[in-house]
Amino acid sequence: MKIKHILAATAALSLLVVAAGCSSKTTHADKTSSKTLTVVFLPSESSKEMTPVRTALSKVLHKATGKKINVQTTTDYNVAIQALASGKAQLGLLGPDSYIEARKQNSAVNPLVTYSGESGTLKDAHYNSYVMVPKAKADSYKDGGSYSLKKVKGQKISFVSATSTSGFAVPAGAIAAANGVKKTDLQQGGGFFDKVLYGQSHPGSAVNLFNGDVDVAAFDDIDLVNYGKFTNDATKAGAIFKINDDAPAPLDKAKGKESVAISVAQVQNEPLAINDKTVSKADRAKIIKALTAQSTTDNPIFFSKPDAKKPGLFTQTGKVHFMAISDKWYAPTHEVLGK
Repeated sequence: MKIKHILAATAALSLLVVAAGCSSKTTHADKTSSKTLTVVFLPSESSKEMTPVRTALSKVLHKATGKKINVQTTTDYNVAIQALASGKAQLGLLGPDSYIEARKQNSAVNPLVTYSGESGTLKDAHYNSYVMVPKAKADSYKDGGSYSLKKVKGQKISFVSATSTSGFAVPAGAIAAANGVKKTDLQQGGGFFDKVLYGQSHPGSAVNLFNGDVDVAAFDDIDLVNYGKFTNDATKAGAIFKINDDAPAPLDKAKGKESVAISVAQVQNEPLAINDKTVSKADRAKIIKALTAQSTTDNPIFFSKPDAKKPGLFTQTGKVHFMAISDKWYAPTHEVLGK
């Protein structure tokens, strides 16, 4: 399971490699032979706490390709999507929805690797997306003893970003289906919802809930594990998430607070995606070999033990490791998201 997930970038890691100094007139050969790669991270991977991960990834990419690696952080999902689709970005650890949107804009975008499930295979390579409410108010969202998404109508809600898979697409889809509305009806307040906020990251969406700015919030588990833990079954409605007493910013002021999931959905693990028109086949193969190597799996900055004092990007439970994949594996997500 991914620890970030910080976690999650579901999907939770989300990074991009952008070719430095390339203009719109740069030739295909120039792009693939560039001696510099700039790594751009999505909101959930752009925090100060993720600095060791960004540094470690840069070292792996440099060793694999021999190229200089520059790091750039971002606070906007769309920047990552457009950069990868346009060819300014070579690689991107994106959420499934962001990846599919990038591929929709340019079919040259393909998944390179994802991380396996505990079994060491792709059979359980997924994480969870939640619709959360404060624990003290959880019972008010029940109908006949079961939690109901119909109860969120007229509430104030926080999503992560309109381009986040587990922070919008999946939870909004569940809410839309339960209430007979369209996902687009849920993107702004004054309609189905009284108010709609965007946290711009999974921790940010959680902050909106625990600060009392909203009644309901969507976020996943992989991006929140560094801040708290589930005290019961995390795979079902009724899952309780509690913020750790030593939680770092931005959830340091929510220590000890609890939320309850009124809806849970599985999301396929996010891919490290590639724009195949901007990376040579040789470098493509080298990057896959480096990320799937045992040395990467054994690196605690990428895959740390569950009880590690300094959590890594992913939690090493079972046989978790990077695996090479193709777009065919994402067929279920393509179907769910309608893209």
